[in-house]
Amino acid sequence: MSTAEHIAALQNRISELEQENKRLHETVHFLTRKLFGRSTEKTSALSMGQVSLFDEAETQANPKVPEPELKEVKAYQRRKFAGQRAELLKDIPHDKRLCTLDERDRFCEACSTNLVSIGEEFIRTEVEYIPAKLRVIDYYRETFECRTCRKNGEPYIEKSPMPYPVIQHSMASPSTVAWVMHQKFVNALPLYRQENEWKQLGLNLSRATMANWIIAASRDWLMPIVNLMHKKLLEERYLHADETTVQVLHEKGRSNTTDSYMWVYSTGQYCKHPIRIFEYQPGRSGSYPQEFLKGVKGFLHSDAYSGYKKLPEITRCLCWSHVRRNFVDALPKDINSRDGTLPSQGIRFCNKLFEIEKTLENLTSAERRQERLKQEKPILDAFWSWLNSIKNHVLPKSKIGKAVTYALNQKEELMSYLADGNCVISNNLAENSIRPFTIGRKNWLFSGSPRGAAASAAVYSVIESAKANDLNPYKYLYYIFSELPGVQFEREPEFLEEYLPWSLEVQATCK
Repeated sequence: MSTAEHIAALQNRISELEQENKRLHETVHFLTRKLFGRSTEKTSALSMGQVSLFDEAETQANPKVPEPELKEVKAYQRRKFAGQRAELLKDIPHDKRLCTLDERDRFCEACSTNLVSIGEEFIRTEVEYIPAKLRVIDYYRETFECRTCRKNGEPYIEKSPMPYPVIQHSMASPSTVAWVMHQKFVNALPLYRQENEWKQLGLNLSRATMANWIIAASRDWLMPIVNLMHKKLLEERYLHADETTVQVLHEKGRSNTTDSYMWVYSTGQYCKHPIRIFEYQPGRSGSYPQEFLKGVKGFLHSDAYSGYKKLPEITRCLCWSHVRRNFVDALPKDINSRDGTLPSQGIRFCNKLFEIEKTLENLTSAERRQERLKQEKPILDAFWSWLNSIKNHVLPKSKIGKAVTYALNQKEELMSYLADGNCVISNNLAENSIRPFTIGRKNWLFSGSPRGAAASAAVYSVIESAKANDLNPYKYLYYIFSELPGVQFEREPEFLEEYLPWSLEVQATCK
C-alpha cells in the first residue's frame, strides 16, 4: 500500500470513528433522558414558536428587566370565583351542622329573659374525611311453617331466599372483592401493601387469600362479561391493538425471567360502544392477534409490529404518534435553539396534522374524510418530499436517520387513515388503555402464575371498559359481584347483556 493510500485509509477510519463517537454520545443522551428526563412528548413549542415550560427560566431570563412595583393587597380584596367551590363539591353528600347555644345558656345576660332563635348564618364549608371501617355481616335464614297443613298431617315449610355469595365457602363479600381489585388494578397497590392496610383495619387478610379471591371472582363473574364484550368487539370495523411485556412465574417449560405479553384490543373512537379487552399470552407471535381478531374485516390501528400483518382482511393504520416520538428522541441537546434542526422540522409536520385533527372531531365520517384530503394531504405530500430530500444527508444509524427511515418504510400504512373518516391518526387510544397496566406493573413487578395473569387481564378489561364508558370502576365491580351471582346466564346468555358497561341499568347505578 502506498503512502497516499495509507493516509486515505486512516482518514476514512478517523471519519468512521467520529461518526461512531457521535452516535454513542447521542445514545447516552437518549438513555439519560429516558431515565431522568420528562416522559412527556408534548412538542407544541416547536410548532407555535414558544419555549417549553421545562426550560422557560433559562431562555426567558433577562437581567435588564426591572422588578415590578409591589402593592399592598388587603385580605378583603382577595378575588373570589363564584360557583367554583360549589362545582367542586356538587357530587359529594352534604351534611348541615348547626352550631347553637346550649339550652342552659339561652337567656339574656341583661334581663334574664329566654332567648329566641331569629335565623341562621352560613359561615364556611369543610370537607371531612371518614376513614374506612370493617363490619361483619352474619347471614341467617328464617324458616316459615304452615300450622294448618301441619295439623292436617301435611307439613309445609318454606325458607326465605338468600343472596348468592360472590365466592362459595368464603368470607368475601361483593364490597371486599371489588375493593381489593380496585386497589390493585386502579390504584396500582400490590397485595402485600393491601395486606398491611387490612391489618390496620383489624383483619389479618393474607395476600394469598386476596389472590384467590381475584382469580375465583374473575373466572366466575368477570370472564363471562369479557367474553361477551369480545363478541361485540369482533362486530366492529375500526379497532386498536397494542401489547406490552409482563413477567409471569411458574409458566410450564419456561424460566421465570422469560417475557410474556399482555395484549389490549379496543374499539375505535367513533364506535358506538367503547370496549377494552386485555389478553394474556406467553409470547408476541402474530398468531395471537390473528386468533383473537379472527373474522374481523376493517381497519386496525397499531404500531409497526410486523405480527399484525398476519391479519388477512384488515387494513393497518399506523400511528403518527410513533413517527413524532422518533423525531422527539432525535432532538439534539448541545445547541441553544432546536427550532432550525431536522428533528424539529419533522415534529412540526406531525404537530400540524394533529392540530387539524382536533378541529375535525365533531364532523361526520364523510366530512372528516373530505377535510383530511383537503387540509392534510398537502402537508403529507410535503412531508414525504422533505424526507426524500434529506435521507441521503443523515447518518443511517443516528436517531434522525432512524426516524427518517422508519417513516419512509411505513409510508403506505401511515397514509391508510385517509381512506375512511372513522379511522384516526394515532393509536393513542390503545396506548392510553394499556398505560394503567404498565404503571401497575412497576409496583407488583410480576404475576404469580398464568392463572393470575389471565385473571388480571379479565379485571383490567372490565375496569378499563368501565372508565371508557364513564363509569366508576369500583361501583361497576361491586354491581357485578352483588347482582350477577344467582343469574342463570349459562342457560339464558341474553341476561348478560344487562351487565355490559353501557346498559341502561349499569349506567344509572355505577356513575
